[in-house]
Amino acid sequence: MRSLFFTSFCILICFSSQLFGQVATGKMYRIDRYESIYLPLGKISFADKLVSYRVGSPPPIQKYRDSLQCLHEPNYKNYRVGDFTSLGCGGTLTVEFTDNGFMNLKGYDLYIFEVGPSREPALIEISQNGIDWIYAGKISGGKSSIDLSKAGIDSETVFYFLRVTDQESVCKSKSAGADIDAIGAINSVIKLSINADVLFDVAAYELKENAAQTLDSMVSTIQKIDKATILIEGHTDSDGDDTYNMELSKNRCNSVAEKLQDLLGADALYQYEIHPFGETKPRVPNNSQENKQTNRRVEVRVMPPQDYYNSLPDED
Repeated sequence: MRSLFFTSFCILICFSSQLFGQVATGKMYRIDRYESIYLPLGKISFADKLVSYRVGSPPPIQKYRDSLQCLHEPNYKNYRVGDFTSLGCGGTLTVEFTDNGFMNLKGYDLYIFEVGPSREPALIEISQNGIDWIYAGKISGGKSSIDLSKAGIDSETVFYFLRVTDQESVCKSKSAGADIDAIGAINSVIKLSINADVLFDVAAYELKENAAQTLDSMVSTIQKIDKATILIEGHTDSDGDDTYNMELSKNRCNSVAEKLQDLLGADALYQYEIHPFGETKPRVPNNSQENKQTNRRVEVRVMPPQDYYNSLPDED
């Protein structure tokens, strides 16, 4: 059952060293005195840039208005220290994930570390670009987890922005409004995209000699995570027939997967998956040479490892 997720999964992590081995990326974060939550990609999973902070009315006292306290890993110690950001009654806080994004995948997708003596409800919105916003859910009381599937959000889009709006439930305390210590992505994802022309000659799937330099820079990013699923997607333009383009994108995916495995090491704790799409998912219409070049691409997503998802309780 979903309601047992945090307690049961904490026990699973503590007592099953075989499941996650001795890797350092995934990390447990304490929610309260009794429960913790596991973030598969560890410390990179947190919002790390403040976009805007609009204090509500009445506002919290000055001590609780440090807007940067909501960034990075949670560091809440106690209410007196002021190591969190209070929104004020009806206030809003907008943050950005710069070294990762988040998606709607299995289980809970986000966790808002709302702290303090009162757990104030807040509305959560998300965005790809910081301009167009989508309702993601609400946190209320002691429940600060968000399942994006409940808001009907697709499982392909990567989001980078999140906005929290206080729901004006507790407006008379010194820290009026929701108190945010950190904002974490449980289903954290690193998305990387390379123009296919950089890696391959026209209609070819063997990597160019100078492609290794481009993939080397990708490897340095991937190595921030020591255990993950690496999903490689191949895309073409609309030149050629559907079957040919699908086969070409499949072969290009395999070439990139083999090279990444070689660069990262065969013994590294990465699982590889390929998803060839051919011409079926263009970014822009294939109506000019420039647009066709944009559509010819290889996209790589670094995601939580599959054994993390295998360990989750079945959804109701």
